[in-house]
Amino acid sequence: MTKKLFIQRDISWLSFNGRVLQEANDPTVPLDQRIRFLGIFSNNTDEFFRVRVATLKRMIEFAEKRKKLNMHLEEAPQQILDTIQTIVLKQQNEFNRIWEGIIRELKNEKIFLVDEKQLNKEQQEYIRTFFDEQVRSNVIPLMIESLPQLPYLRDKSIYLGVVMSKKDTAYQQKYSLIEVPAKAVGRFVQLPSKPGEHTIILLEDVIRFNLPVIFSYFGYDHFDAHVFKVTKDAELDIDNDISTTFVEKIEKGLKNRRKGKPVRFVYDKEMDAGLLEYMIRKLSLTKRSNLIPGGRIHNFRHFMDFPDVFTKKADKRKPFIHPELIDSSRITDILLEKDVMLHFPYHSFNPVIDLLCEAAMDPDVISIKVTAYRLASNSKIINALINAARNGKEVVVMLELKARFDEEANLEWKEILEVEGVKVLLGLPKLKVHAKLCIIKKRVHSKTVQYGFVSTGNLNEKTARIYADHCLLTSNRNIMADINRIFSFLENWHAGNLPLKACKTLLVCPVGMRKNIELLINREIKFAKAGKEASIIIKSNSLSDQKLIEKLYEAALAGVEITLIIRGIFCALVENKKFKKTVTAISIVDEYLEHARVMIFHNGGKEKVFISSADWMVRNLDHRIEAAVPVRDPQIIEELKNIIHIQLRDNVKARILDNDLSNNYVPSAGKKRIRSQFETYHYLLQKTIDSATGSN
Repeated sequence: MTKKLFIQRDISWLSFNGRVLQEANDPTVPLDQRIRFLGIFSNNTDEFFRVRVATLKRMIEFAEKRKKLNMHLEEAPQQILDTIQTIVLKQQNEFNRIWEGIIRELKNEKIFLVDEKQLNKEQQEYIRTFFDEQVRSNVIPLMIESLPQLPYLRDKSIYLGVVMSKKDTAYQQKYSLIEVPAKAVGRFVQLPSKPGEHTIILLEDVIRFNLPVIFSYFGYDHFDAHVFKVTKDAELDIDNDISTTFVEKIEKGLKNRRKGKPVRFVYDKEMDAGLLEYMIRKLSLTKRSNLIPGGRIHNFRHFMDFPDVFTKKADKRKPFIHPELIDSSRITDILLEKDVMLHFPYHSFNPVIDLLCEAAMDPDVISIKVTAYRLASNSKIINALINAARNGKEVVVMLELKARFDEEANLEWKEILEVEGVKVLLGLPKLKVHAKLCIIKKRVHSKTVQYGFVSTGNLNEKTARIYADHCLLTSNRNIMADINRIFSFLENWHAGNLPLKACKTLLVCPVGMRKNIELLINREIKFAKAGKEASIIIKSNSLSDQKLIEKLYEAALAGVEITLIIRGIFCALVENKKFKKTVTAISIVDEYLEHARVMIFHNGGKEKVFISSADWMVRNLDHRIEAAVPVRDPQIIEELKNIIHIQLRDNVKARILDNDLSNNYVPSAGKKRIRSQFETYHYLLQKTIDSATGSN
């Protein structure tokens, strides 16, 4: 039996979601944020089933095919699925326990979440009117018993399974399904309340209250209704029909996704047994199909937008302008002189928008080229690019149509941009473009000047308020030359990847980053074996690439000091007595989503420091266009390292990543409590204040 070398990826991911659940359970977190974390947990779980559980189910089908062909499949996906089911049920029980406690705390704050049986006369009248005016037209009951097969059930919707009967007989029953129109109406309805109180009812309970009205023509007098939802396989199958365009393939894939196989059925455990059995049979589910009994409320992701009725709220720390950009009328002028690194969400995202707006209006600017993965719904970035095109600039936008769950939004952006004369690149059939790049060219006195940025996060002003990322604004010639090479490849990928291989400064996936990381690790191993100082610090969203994990094991065995800050998936077994130095590995889950990727190699005292768009995962390193940029300005390196070391001292929101996935907090007993996101904010704010006052 071979010794276990890695933590299974999906089990590790569930451990991360357990850390999100810990935040919802933390009494020091403001109540509105705790509810938000329950919403994040729910949304994460949904996506996990749509993507990862669906993939495992496909692997089982594939394994059966391979078995017939006498082919060996190393993984045991069914065993993983069984473990997932056990963990998910435990987490669901913990979720329910936390929610019950939050309900009690809400009552203490005079916030009441009521159901249809708890309404006073005034509220009942309000609900009748509200239903007639805003809900009725969006409710279409489906009498499912009369249908040969179940109608199409939306993946992200919740449904009321209704059992209708008459009180004087137990034999006459009918089943009906009602989709709860949360998207059209909103999930929460605020009711008339006493002064100083807030009473809220969920939309499904508004519908429950009005069931006698909805089904009045059937003559039934008793209604039993419970919520359920179906999670479906979200894989985007793209066919190989050469007669269709890439856009048509994406559109067809989106339509087929809606017909994806169910991978999870979540239901109110009080649901009528007959209806439950009927639904499971009609959906072709089995006991191994992740049937999750839960409480009365589902689709908790909506609770991320719980009504703003709280008297005590989380302190909102407002972003501030980077000190280098405060007194400048033009950001462009600063960049042409020096590099500037923005740290979101502490620094404002506005300079990125302003940079593009300046370029749009600058008569000397010739072209703007950017990559876009996930954009805000009312994107100011897009507005700036459209204005640039209207002003006669050449504007090129690499729009990744395969950005999971953003495909439809990006198709809409494609139409909008093309109408305005923007050249839209639509990605590559077998590679996702995940690099965050921008290059702006202008002519100054018959000379071409180039500047732009490389970022770890998306061009999205909304997520920049809650995602912790780094963005290097620069006019460095070598960096700009490589960005040009990447766009040369993106605009003419049929000609091959020579432009990517020609990159000399940026580490680029899938052609060079993995090899360069291995070389950098090997160099640290060499230093360690020579008895010299050797260290590696890696910050990433996920660490699952087995080849690089094995390389880190090799470094630890050689005596390299290894420090890891990994928010999510973590597949390395870092507790090993054979390691010459203890590997430090933590995960920080807090108010902001830690999204940045940073690599720091000691390199014999001549440090190599990078920020990157790529996680240490096979999909990023081998199947995406990614970019890591070296940071060379000494002051920026110092600032970035200070932020990393603040995070490494976190003993409030940091959890130890151990071999047992125990999610134990870093101990703080007898020490000054350090919450890194607060400390980072104050550290960067103080630098801004010092710059304004001339202090050192």
